[in-house]
Amino acid sequence: MPAIATSSSQGSAAVLRFGRFAAMGTVAVLILIAGVWASWGTAQHVMLTKGRERGTVDVTRCGADACWGRYTPLSEGSQPRARVVLEKSVAVERGRTYTVVLKSGSDDAVRSGPAGVLYAWIPLGGALLLASVVVAGGLLRARAGWVMALSGVALLTAAFVAV
Repeated sequence: MPAIATSSSQGSAAVLRFGRFAAMGTVAVLILIAGVWASWGTAQHVMLTKGRERGTVDVTRCGADACWGRYTPLSEGSQPRARVVLEKSVAVERGRTYTVVLKSGSDDAVRSGPAGVLYAWIPLGGALLLASVVVAGGLLRARAGWVMALSGVALLTAAFVAV
């Protein structure tokens, strides 16, 4: 009888290990998908600029959530505008000029260039940091967790330096 009990407990342990692996793997993947999804809303305008209006914004005023100013076009077919809106963040200051891409069919602008690309991918950097804890702790993959964490830190640091 002890052989049957040992076999049964080994099978239960294997099922539990697989369950933990499946659950933690799912959580890690969902965190990363959410990071990419949150980043892509802005990143698509910055990275896929063909056919979009590009120019500069001289920030003249800032409110609680946004800054705005005069838009000067740099691309063909783009028209000057008296006011475009740029999301307010620590990266936007009154009195400065920024290169931007306008979102299609609106007066909303997104920073362009290397700083804009890095700023757009900040949510992915946070997701990498969060998912690294799940991968290292839940999946017991310390090396992969460290790689993810260092990638997230590198992305966030590069965005901080560039912006």
